[in-house]
Amino acid sequence: MTTIYNFIKTAVTAGALAVAALATTGAASADEYDTIMQKGVMRIAMSGAYPPFNFVNEKNEVVGFDPAIGAEIGRRMGIKVEIVTTAWDGIIAGLLANKYDAIVGSMSITEERAQVVDFVGPYYNTKRAIFTKAGSPIVSVAQLGDVTVGVTLGETHEQWAREQGYKLRTYKGLPELLMELDNGRVDAIVNDSIPVILAMKEGSYDLAVVPDLVTGTIGAGIAIRQGSPKLIAAMQEALDAMQADGTYLTIANEWVGGDIR
Repeated sequence: MTTIYNFIKTAVTAGALAVAALATTGAASADEYDTIMQKGVMRIAMSGAYPPFNFVNEKNEVVGFDPAIGAEIGRRMGIKVEIVTTAWDGIIAGLLANKYDAIVGSMSITEERAQVVDFVGPYYNTKRAIFTKAGSPIVSVAQLGDVTVGVTLGETHEQWAREQGYKLRTYKGLPELLMELDNGRVDAIVNDSIPVILAMKEGSYDLAVVPDLVTGTIGAGIAIRQGSPKLIAAMQEALDAMQADGTYLTIANEWVGGDIR
């Protein structure tokens, strides 16, 4: 299956970015802010498989930190927000094909992605981490070359793990990834640190962090199609305002247990 990384690389190489922009945005001849405000609705996308950031609850509702942030941005812009769930490995392609207006799904801001989308934010920060089952003999990154590593298909962690040459198994989302680690079908997983640590604190999984991974901070942003500075400004203004007046922290405390900026 095609990852976001491969999609971007192929698009750049083939010169398809200009074609995609012309097909989906009319060469950015009109700022999408005007269209969204006229409709009164903004459609935001996420995987629905990344608790506690976005997931489907027992009432079949998509809830979590990401939907709450998206809904609050919409409220401050004076519009409704509709949530769309889609497979993560095709989420940027769906945005470029006008299937939704923004991705509010814990997407890492990278140089590769910034070639095809614009970002609002970051609206939180995290770090890459490697986890094993508690008591595992794997205690160093140097051992990962001899084991099977699980990653979510289409994430930047998949790209990174492939660059390391690891033997990989790919999954659709974090719940499946954690279950496969717990069942012993993979020996380690690579993921953002926050959601896995929260799952550990809740007692859902007995895991350990591989301690010697060197990694920087990763910012999560809201992706929109390129060429709409008014939309970027309006969404950023709403995000900044909720951070300034304490609403952001209230949302963060509810879903992730603290400030993650």
